[in-house]
Amino acid sequence: MRFSEDEFADLVREALADIPPALEAYLENVVIDIEPFPDAAACAEGGFDDPSELLGLYLGVPLTERSVEDHVRLPDRIVLYQRNIEQMGRTRRSIIREIRKTVFHEVGHHFGLDEDELTELGYE
Repeated sequence: MRFSEDEFADLVREALADIPPALEAYLENVVIDIEPFPDAAACAEGGFDDPSELLGLYLGVPLTERSVEDHVRLPDRIVLYQRNIEQMGRTRRSIIREIRKTVFHEVGHHFGLDEDELTELGYE
């Protein structure tokens, strides 16, 4: 099953709307992009040999690693790979679950959570 670009973007916005309001302010400087597939550079950055396994990627400095001495920086970026996420489910409902899980996983990296912590939370 595939979604149009607009429909997929709407589903991503719905997932982001479920982030608690108290945390929204910490996402103001995060850009969410949607791309069809990851390129070689994204796979290398994410540590993936198989491009079909990369569903999303956080590019930035986690909040837990920042310092007041840091200079102004570009916005952090979360990239979601639409076609790879769509391949994770057979039904609309399962794909929507995967979108939500991937969004929360990448936002978790922004908040400083590592892979083990995200797995414990169910966002592997």
